[in-house]
Amino acid sequence: MRKKEIIYSIVSGILLILTFPKFNLGLLSWVALVPLFTALQDKDPLQSLGLAWVTGIIYFSGILYWVVNTMVNYGHLSIFFSYLILFMLVIYLSFYIALFGFFLGCLNEEEGYKKWIIAPFLWTFLEFLRSHIFTGFPWASLGYSQFQNLKIIQFSDITGIYGISFFIVLVNSLLFLFIVNLQKGSVLISNDRGYRPSNTKIILILILSFSLSIIYGYLKIDSYSKLAKMDVDRLKVSLIQGNIEQDRKWNPEYVRETIDIYKKLTLDASKNRPDLIVWPETAVPFYFQSDKQFSSEILSLAKDSQSPILFGSPAYKSLKNHIRLYNRAYLVSSDEKVLGKYDKIHLVPFGEYVPLKSLLPFINKIVEGIGDFYSGNDYSIMDVSGKRFGILICFEIIFPEHARKFVKKGAQFLVNITNDAWFGKSAASYQHIAIAVFRAIENRVPIVRAANTGISGFISPTGMIVKDTDIFVRALVEKEIIPKDENLTFYSRYGDIFIYFCIIINLAFFSKTLILRYKKRKKLFMNI
Repeated sequence: MRKKEIIYSIVSGILLILTFPKFNLGLLSWVALVPLFTALQDKDPLQSLGLAWVTGIIYFSGILYWVVNTMVNYGHLSIFFSYLILFMLVIYLSFYIALFGFFLGCLNEEEGYKKWIIAPFLWTFLEFLRSHIFTGFPWASLGYSQFQNLKIIQFSDITGIYGISFFIVLVNSLLFLFIVNLQKGSVLISNDRGYRPSNTKIILILILSFSLSIIYGYLKIDSYSKLAKMDVDRLKVSLIQGNIEQDRKWNPEYVRETIDIYKKLTLDASKNRPDLIVWPETAVPFYFQSDKQFSSEILSLAKDSQSPILFGSPAYKSLKNHIRLYNRAYLVSSDEKVLGKYDKIHLVPFGEYVPLKSLLPFINKIVEGIGDFYSGNDYSIMDVSGKRFGILICFEIIFPEHARKFVKKGAQFLVNITNDAWFGKSAASYQHIAIAVFRAIENRVPIVRAANTGISGFISPTGMIVKDTDIFVRALVEKEIIPKDENLTFYSRYGDIFIYFCIIINLAFFSKTLILRYKKRKKLFMNI
């Protein structure tokens, strides 16, 4: 590897960082991989792995830097161990980018330029694996960089987020081939290293691809804009952002103050008679199921406000030998009854439990500071005013299948309650809500989001973030939403079928490569 090629890899990593919040330079994603592809030209598998790994390390380090702040300030770990955890996470996540480079490097000999056509299929499949292996961590999937580019991303109601990532890598591949053609001073459609589309074909493909996605996006956005003007059933929702400091949140001395803050904001919200009032994740810093004093206050508050209240609270189940803790959401009615509850299913690693605890004994401090929880197992659907909804607690919103399961069970809108105080004033809160945009589009449901310190707000079925708050401010946000009808989107109905298509293409392509390589070596052996 030459110095210039390493610089190309670093440049790609930096460009990828700039596409995400807070930079929000999403346009760069369409060219961000071109420097990496330039570095990977004619490299063997191990060289390609190394160069792509460099890109991945830069990429994830620049996006997930906030992990250190969380571990130091709220996990009470030392700077050394906090950076160690960030390093381990970055090395692991960037390994999928490294694998992308490795497999492309395996295709140099037989496939030549064809490998750049398979690149989007390969990238998308590896991104899917990253989202599901071990605990799964799809944060910073490439498609999320386009959360503001609403006309382009509407087709994710067919392909999910992975279709957007595919499209971005496809455009990068075509632009790279366009540059290769210019450098070679040729527009030939083939050469002795495999198929290479002419620049004319590349331009036509790019124009057609963008045109189709923009037309589809325009039609979808226009249809929902017309729906918003029609006389249809609506639901008035109020979001409460308490802005409770994390280091005071679980201090028993501040429980009274916390409840008073939520009481005041809730009574302010009740003046407009909302159909639902939503508090954030663990807004109630005590066990609602057993604390008679404060629990009765909340039930009385629901009665006084004449509105159902949805809130987060820790919960527990007593077993013979131990107690199981749960991160729970409760819905209470204005007649002081518990209408429903939901236990968080997908827990935050290192925040709510410690994976590989035997290998990471120094992480025990985080469990003490944040909590050691068990997973729930029921996708509970709740009901207010005859409208059904599902609840996604904290980072469950980053998993497409969770949102989809709720919608497939009948949810007409989704509620995301979260406590992003862990992130401080970093880019993480902005990255978090950017991800939520795609859950709205994939399932064509409105999303209401209440966060302890922000960002709280509403997301339309077209992915537009409306009435969002600043971070670290106390706020009350109100809006009418239009719950979806019973029609399911293609994605809600069939899920990640697009990934199966990518898997088939990858298998077919690499199988053909192996067969060609086998035949070539057999022929060489026969000649000897």
